[in-house]
Amino acid sequence: MYKNVFDNHLLNKKVFSAYMFYGQSDFLIEHYASKVALSFTSSDDIQKVYFDDYNYNSCLDTLSQSSLFSSHNILLIKTMKKIPKKEVDKLIEACNINQDSHVIFACMGETDFKTMAKSFTAKTNSAEVRFFAPNIGEAVKILNDVAEKQNISFAQGALVHLYEMHEKDLSLCISDISKLSILQEEITTKTITNQCFGMGAVSVDDFLNNLFLGNHFKKDLYKLLEEGINEIYLVNQMTSFVQQLFTINTYLKLHGTLNIIEIWGYPLPKNIANERANIAVKFSQDQYTFMLEQLLKLELELKSSKITDSNSYIQAYIRRFSASLR
Repeated sequence: MYKNVFDNHLLNKKVFSAYMFYGQSDFLIEHYASKVALSFTSSDDIQKVYFDDYNYNSCLDTLSQSSLFSSHNILLIKTMKKIPKKEVDKLIEACNINQDSHVIFACMGETDFKTMAKSFTAKTNSAEVRFFAPNIGEAVKILNDVAEKQNISFAQGALVHLYEMHEKDLSLCISDISKLSILQEEITTKTITNQCFGMGAVSVDDFLNNLFLGNHFKKDLYKLLEEGINEIYLVNQMTSFVQQLFTINTYLKLHGTLNIIEIWGYPLPKNIANERANIAVKFSQDQYTFMLEQLLKLELELKSSKITDSNSYIQAYIRRFSASLR
């Protein structure tokens, strides 16, 4: 079903034995999975299985038993891989037999989950919800709701600017909204441009410039991680930066001159625009392909692997990444 149909079910307090959320918006998938889970019980009582930790027999045992701590037995499974139909069917069946149990699948990433969705039917009292990337109006409404809950005022057009700056990644936008709340003032597009690439002692923007210019960056990287920046957030910023450089590189090859408004739809300070252009022309198309592949690989490893020390791992990975660009 589509989001609007499921929203009506939520409004009418319709309860399903099993839920599956998938599609083009990881933010909406995670948001609805969490929202449904919390509608049954508190966060502490939700049993969570993420990515490579999935084990069919263990999940089946969990759903077949009653919770010792709550009236509902809620299992949230986050996955980037299709789960075999027989296993999905058995997990749904367990929830129908033990009506205190509910299983929620948050299916992330680029995998085609449509065949898996066929297991969710009215006959088994289960729901599959497919999300599409929100249009800009829907996205700004989501961000505005978040801002209102945190009592933050945004000037007209500022949320659109934030959304476009983060390549339409709602999770990154929401992270920055929380950071901007410390300013206790109306947030304008200028505020976002000046503040959203690093509000701590070290600027993420400075780190990225040094990294891709071949300058010393290790001290900045260490300080960013010491300040507590999320490793996946940092990798996403690196990926977004590379995409911006590639866009500038391609535009310059096609037109010969730099027009930031045509590229992004909004102006950047001249010194920043020129700095990005100087970096962009350093790399070939093959290097851009390599960089994006490496960063996507790193993000996947951070999300799905059992890395015991992600801080040290990402420092070593980025050092190797930098050396490969020389």
